[in-house]
Amino acid sequence: MAEAAVKTRTFGSVVQCPSGALRGTTEDGLCVFKGIPYALPPVGAHRWTPPRPVPPWNGVRDALQFGHACPQPPRRPGSIYAGELAETGEDCLTLNVWTPQDARRAPVFVWIHGGSLIWGGSSEPVHDGAEFARRGIVFVSINYRLGIFGYLAHPALSAESREGVSGNYGLLDQIAALEWVRDNIASFGGDPGNVTVAGESAGALSVLYLMCAPRARRLFSKAVAQSAYAISMPDLRLPRFGEEPAESIGDRMVAALGARDIAQLRAMDATELAAAAARKGFQPSGCVDRHVLHRQVVETFERGEQAKVPLLAGFNSGEIRSLPFLAPDAPGSAASYEAEIRGRYGELADDFLKLYPSADMGESILAATRDALYGWTAEKLATEQGKQGAPAYLYLFDHAWPAATQVGLRGFHAGEIPYVFGTLDRTPPRWPKVPVNAAERAFSGAMTDYWSSFAATGFPVAAGHADWRRHAEGGFWMRFGDRPKASGNPFPGAYPLHEEVARRRRKAGDIAWNWNVGIASPPLPKAASN
Repeated sequence: MAEAAVKTRTFGSVVQCPSGALRGTTEDGLCVFKGIPYALPPVGAHRWTPPRPVPPWNGVRDALQFGHACPQPPRRPGSIYAGELAETGEDCLTLNVWTPQDARRAPVFVWIHGGSLIWGGSSEPVHDGAEFARRGIVFVSINYRLGIFGYLAHPALSAESREGVSGNYGLLDQIAALEWVRDNIASFGGDPGNVTVAGESAGALSVLYLMCAPRARRLFSKAVAQSAYAISMPDLRLPRFGEEPAESIGDRMVAALGARDIAQLRAMDATELAAAAARKGFQPSGCVDRHVLHRQVVETFERGEQAKVPLLAGFNSGEIRSLPFLAPDAPGSAASYEAEIRGRYGELADDFLKLYPSADMGESILAATRDALYGWTAEKLATEQGKQGAPAYLYLFDHAWPAATQVGLRGFHAGEIPYVFGTLDRTPPRWPKVPVNAAERAFSGAMTDYWSSFAATGFPVAAGHADWRRHAEGGFWMRFGDRPKASGNPFPGAYPLHEEVARRRRKAGDIAWNWNVGIASPPLPKAASN
């Protein structure tokens, strides 16, 4: 009986694509293919080299199970984001496809998971692509190199490279996955000319990198950035914006890990290396190498050098409630708070204190950190895309349900994901339990409709719900509270303040413009005199 059931389940789900024949499963009118290799395993001597294409194979390859997630350290104790992952391993350059059985030139949605470029994988149940596929979308999710495997730069690695650069391996993996989509997705019924690249948190940061990377140009036609953060990046070899050069970070990290050289580091066990690098404080990031990434994300957007594609971007009202380590501790008194802000923000202190008053320091610190990181990024992206004539749509996710409210997590970071994906019943174990009832399903369905419509046409539409206009049309936002609702700017005055702060820091050239907000801010440079 079991054998017969398997035969029935896999009937009709073999595709022949340029990379080779693949056997998936059919489920409720959808075909699902898991663990498809888009590049060769980056192991041994190929640890820290650009991804290499997979030669076409003979015969039919099973695509029935998720591939390995990249080796990664354990999540922080008690993290609500810790969930079910496939086995980890360096053979992690795989992707998954959900497609309607009758798909013909269907829109394609490529999802990049988040996790601080340290954690996560495409096998997490909350990222299941079935609801997108039921709306006629060919959905793709990818794994890529994380942590030290994805973002280590080092002089010896640069010397090995034909281009004389290193780092950005995780980003190169994502580009390779998009190239695979371009070359193969038509075999699954997808349109390689209608690809949306999307992600949340570090996945959204990756979307920004892709929008800035010339090598990724023309591999996608739309972008979705959920809770992106346009942080300052290290330069490969120069100290800039308060960042140590990426090669110097790598040189120091190799020594801290007790390795004599890159060869010895390549010989280390992957699982042990992932954990050890995290303990030693390695913070993965893209780097400005002038080959893959030519300049800072913000500079690229301001110069109009980014991909000029339709953009859907936004953030959540309670971003920092589940990420309290991003915010500084409150001082002992309101007077101390105000004195710190005045000493650090100078002539902008009154504006800061009006938005983030001392009357409730805890809430003000959470809000200021949110607005300087996620809010400023979303509005900056939309503003700069609009200047280039590209449609940009902004949202605020401010939805709550009883379990989240009870633990003070209204609108928390990543809280929108199960609603966008229609996976309310597949959240991680410590996630505040979402009630799977008619109201929550309807709200989720509207969000999935908006995202799917944007992927299909470049216009976010959900029948029976509010019209979502471009941000350029009078500063329009969509607010996802109890229901989707048209809105003006939800936090007036926040963007101009943080834009001015970021502008002054960038002009100074030796101050990072993120992770240092409010009472953690260095003294703000004065405005240039006219």
